[in-house]
Amino acid sequence: MQPLALELDRELDHLCDRLPEPFRGWLRDLLRASAWRRVPAGLALIVGGVLSFLPVLGIWMLPLGLVLVAKDVPILHGPSARALAWIRRRFPSRRKP
Repeated sequence: MQPLALELDRELDHLCDRLPEPFRGWLRDLLRASAWRRVPAGLALIVGGVLSFLPVLGIWMLPLGLVLVAKDVPILHGPSARALAWIRRRFPSRRKP
């Protein structure tokens, strides 16, 4: 595996650790799934994020969809890993492990 892919996987593990339990399991399962499941789910989240002005959808869907798609697009590994690392540093977890 490439170093940037490993860095992205490490940052995604940190992200999963910060999520509430139901979402944590869902995201980990999706990250382990094949690209045939992950990319359509990521694209659906991106579209939902773009349509965040609707009552049920939210802007949180956009970055999550981008990260899911980035897992399968090698050129996006570095920028996604850096963005997740910046978010982790900027907004430290307040929950105790």
